[in-house]
Amino acid sequence: MIPEYLRPKAPVAEQFLVGSATSGDAAEIRWRDFFTDPRLKSYIEIALENNRDLRVAVLNVERARAQYRISRADLFPSIDAAGNYTRSRSPGDTSKGGTIDGSTGNQFNVSVGTIAWELDLFGRVRSLNRSALESYFAQTEIQRAIYLSLVAQVATQYLILSEQEAQLDLARQTLLAVEKSYGFNKKQFDVGSASELDLQTSSAQVETARLNVITFERTTAQAANFLALLIGQPLPADLPPGHSLQSRQLLADIPAGLPSDLITQRPDILAAEHTLLAANANIGAARAAFFPAISLTGFAGSSSVELSRLFSKPAQVWSFAPQISLPIFSGGSNRANLDVARVSKRIEIANYEKTIQIAFREVADALAGRATFDRALTAQEALVAAQQRRFDLTNILYRNGTDAYLAVLLAQQDLYSAQSGLVTTRTDRLTNLITLYKSLGGGWR
Repeated sequence: MIPEYLRPKAPVAEQFLVGSATSGDAAEIRWRDFFTDPRLKSYIEIALENNRDLRVAVLNVERARAQYRISRADLFPSIDAAGNYTRSRSPGDTSKGGTIDGSTGNQFNVSVGTIAWELDLFGRVRSLNRSALESYFAQTEIQRAIYLSLVAQVATQYLILSEQEAQLDLARQTLLAVEKSYGFNKKQFDVGSASELDLQTSSAQVETARLNVITFERTTAQAANFLALLIGQPLPADLPPGHSLQSRQLLADIPAGLPSDLITQRPDILAAEHTLLAANANIGAARAAFFPAISLTGFAGSSSVELSRLFSKPAQVWSFAPQISLPIFSGGSNRANLDVARVSKRIEIANYEKTIQIAFREVADALAGRATFDRALTAQEALVAAQQRRFDLTNILYRNGTDAYLAVLLAQQDLYSAQSGLVTTRTDRLTNLITLYKSLGGGWR
């Protein structure tokens, strides 16, 4: 009764717009091979042990497996053993003027029986069992998706924390530099070689740098708190040192593959397909409801007024009661249930197609990022070098009295902005690689 399943055609292009297909499979790359930073590996291992979302996902899989076992048990007859003892007194007979004394008797019973075993001639129970099995498979894939998402989230948050620490170091270095400039301007002002405008401008620059330090102290603490939440415990102090953002050894490269590969390696897509298969099996159960249902009920045992004769041959009793029921009129409920099952399947088809489209977009965006972030990083590094040279030249000219302090101020601000942008670009490049790894379903084979 279950309709033949045909996998819906993927509603995406056969090629990614940016990034050509490469040999290899991202699903083959273990996360321990992809993430090369030893400190990050330690954080991920701790998170996989302690994260509560992952624990809930594992428990959901165990619950789905238990529900499947319950459904599977309906395929077999249930056999129960029962025994009872009754002691009762019968009243005497006084209807004919005489008096007949009442009597007291015992009744012993023991039986082994099956209770309403349905002969699954039209596959109703098997359809429900298949639906439960596909739901179990879906929960397993959801657990894998949460696992992979957790790995990527910990890695991304680790990069964010590293970025905030790098920004804090840069802000502190800038504060030292502007304090040094303020000290020079103060000496010049004291001897009358600099104006109060230059002194106040330098003082404002110091306070701005100090505010930046305070800001990044706060954001660094918040990033550490979020990472602690992800790993499920306070950040350990005895972890191995990690690589800096400037290092090219933080992450391995990833083969992109083809869009069709996503269908076989993304856990969320596999989960959506198993949910669709469960909905398809429910149609079989709804169809079977239109046909007769046959159930068997019976028992075999012994009954005796004396316990010593309970298991003798004359005390044996048995009963066999097959029953058939044919739906004739149900007010349209069977038809409505079938319609519900069919509409539910169409809903799951739409969800499956949407999941594929989201996956395709995530990979396409990440490939576009990989194609541009390397060039952006090169350009940002060149910008920092140019702004550093500009600041050095304006600072020399100012100290020699041939340029105004305003030129030094502007050069200092532009240099800090370029250096801060370089830290952000490095973080964005690495974060994009993590997103690509996750989007391709990496780490599951």
